[in-house]
Amino acid sequence: MNPTIVAGIMIPFIGTTAGAALVFVLRSGISANIQKALTGFAAGVMVAASFWSLLNPALEASADMGKLSFIPAAVGFLIGIAFLLVLDEVTPHMHMDYSDEGPKTGLARTTKLILAVTLHNIPEGMAVGVVYAGFLSGRADITAAGALALALGIAIQNFPEGAIVSMPLRAEGMSKKKTFLYGVLSGIVEPIASLLTIFAASAVVPVLPYLLSFAAGAMMYVVVEELIPEMSEGEHSNVSTIAFSLGFVVMMVLDVALG
Repeated sequence: MNPTIVAGIMIPFIGTTAGAALVFVLRSGISANIQKALTGFAAGVMVAASFWSLLNPALEASADMGKLSFIPAAVGFLIGIAFLLVLDEVTPHMHMDYSDEGPKTGLARTTKLILAVTLHNIPEGMAVGVVYAGFLSGRADITAAGALALALGIAIQNFPEGAIVSMPLRAEGMSKKKTFLYGVLSGIVEPIASLLTIFAASAVVPVLPYLLSFAAGAMMYVVVEELIPEMSEGEHSNVSTIAFSLGFVVMMVLDVALG
């Protein structure tokens, strides 16, 4: 496989790993305000990526349908939402606020936390894989630079996510090495999902607009269901709102400048 593509699909995983490595640097857990800022920034990146890197290319790819070109984007987006909704219901996990308000199961708290983050990483890995599959198919509206912009944006989003995973586990008394390992494992699903999507490229290309918008819908589900409630909860929600705006602009600039 092209080394550039391999590097691209590994970039988000590197972001998660770097975030998890903060457990070796920070002595105490992440403060509520910092966690809000990190969550808001991640949400902003994901919303911008959903449109500029996924929905917009989906609309352009189906432009030959004329006034009906919205159909693949709309259908794929709704299916992506439905897929994550079902996955959210059938997978026992905790929500990102680390409360026990998720499904009541016998799973350990740490296991549910890892499942929650892994669940969020699935659509992100798919998104990178779909875009690179589109690039490999030779579509003029999807460039290597545009695919790299999405990978970088998700990596930026994954950095705080890796920290948000490892630091609370460390606060519960787990060793630094073990919390780092769990943080890394939570992100390994991304390159796997990307590779599976790329390997299925021959089947992907005919329905590329649907898959691009599917990934956008899945990412937006994570934002609305998990990230926005957390960043808006309690006091100082303006911190997360500002961080959301910065994350949105950073991803927009990356996509437009590199796309």
